[in-house]
Amino acid sequence: MTQLSYQVLDVFTDRTLAGNPLAVVLEASSLDTQQMQRIAREFNLSETVFVLPPENEAHRARIRIFTPDYEMPFAGHPTVGSAIALASIDGIDTGIFVLEENIGPVRCAVSTQGALQFAEFDIPMLPKPISLEVEPAVVAAALGLDPQDIGFENHRISVWSAGVPYVAVPVRDLAAAARARLNNDAWFQFSPEKAPDKVASAYVYTRETVGHDMSFHSRMFVPGNPSYEDPATGSAAAAFTGVVVHFDRPIDGSSLVWIEQGIEMGRPSRIRLEIEMKQGALHQARIGGNAVKVIEGVLHL
Repeated sequence: MTQLSYQVLDVFTDRTLAGNPLAVVLEASSLDTQQMQRIAREFNLSETVFVLPPENEAHRARIRIFTPDYEMPFAGHPTVGSAIALASIDGIDTGIFVLEENIGPVRCAVSTQGALQFAEFDIPMLPKPISLEVEPAVVAAALGLDPQDIGFENHRISVWSAGVPYVAVPVRDLAAAARARLNNDAWFQFSPEKAPDKVASAYVYTRETVGHDMSFHSRMFVPGNPSYEDPATGSAAAAFTGVVVHFDRPIDGSSLVWIEQGIEMGRPSRIRLEIEMKQGALHQARIGGNAVKVIEGVLHL
């Protein structure tokens, strides 16, 4: 019988039972892909990470990220949660290291803020726009909204990917965001494909926020059978960098954007997006947040 240690962390939050839960299976090199997928299905969280030895010995680890149904090339809350879990195991309060993901190497920085640890990572690729020709009323209907709910200021529906694609849907206020409900069949009719039988997820956002120190309020819906809402989505925040740069035109230098998510689910999350502009263009972006350990245990396989 194989025994593997694991942790469950709540990510993008400073308290337990909030944010986005993540399972991290440690020293998982004895597992094959099929076993990893089955274990991820057993945890039944949005993502489960498996920690492996790095291919480059200068890096901290290689991680593979699985949903209950498929493997991801990259994801944000698994990156933040894994970085904090590994730093804690290593006894590191502050440090920089690289995690190898399917998308490529991801540079992570971990620091201690009082009793909490904070991790951030450089997004592995800059966001790119994806063409989508669809009427706003069609998108509104797929989200259970009225056409007049869509858009604010100069923000319009757009599609971006920084490794994982999202349809970014601006809505006028918190009330509209709260009414959003994903209709799978309607969404599958127009959303860009990201993999066989999978389509880009819906990222609903508004400038109106619950937290006074937040920049945007967001919700993220994953289409599928069944569809589900995610309480905190780092890969969506990475793609959202493209939205902020395109519509808000940040000035040169570094600027911070705070995104709240998961509030409608009762799992409030705080995601920090740092955008670095040079000569009017996006130079780099970083996603960060806290994570807290809520469970540790042993898998008996």
